[in-house]
Amino acid sequence: MKLIFAPAILAVLFVGSNLLAQDSASNRQIDTLETSEGDAKLAKLLEGRVAGEAQSCLPAFGERGMTIIDETALVFDFGSTIYVNVPDDAHDLNDRDLLVTRRIGSRMCSSDTVQTEDSFTRTYTGNIFLNDFVPYTRSASEDGD
Repeated sequence: MKLIFAPAILAVLFVGSNLLAQDSASNRQIDTLETSEGDAKLAKLLEGRVAGEAQSCLPAFGERGMTIIDETALVFDFGSTIYVNVPDDAHDLNDRDLLVTRRIGSRMCSSDTVQTEDSFTRTYTGNIFLNDFVPYTRSASEDGD
């Protein structure tokens, strides 16, 4: 009797594992679609710019603003140069959050502690672990146009 049911059980297991694999693949595809929206926003900001050498700290002065790109990166505007930081946990970035930093000096560095708070309720929402800041400047051909 075990031999009669064994092929049926194997078939059910095979079909079930295929459904799980398809579900996993569709979840990865959804994750990719969500991530690509932030990537597209970042790509638009970086159009016509060239990456420089990564730096562990931002310049002390000249910052004009900071933008959080959901689930992607932090962008710091210094006029002709923008600095991009893609934290280890970029999926936790939310443009509705505020960044609360505990700086060691006058500059923001990748070693600084960064917490996030909800901008409306001011409640703690998490931590961000920064990486190096990559400067992007306009390419020479863009400057001449």
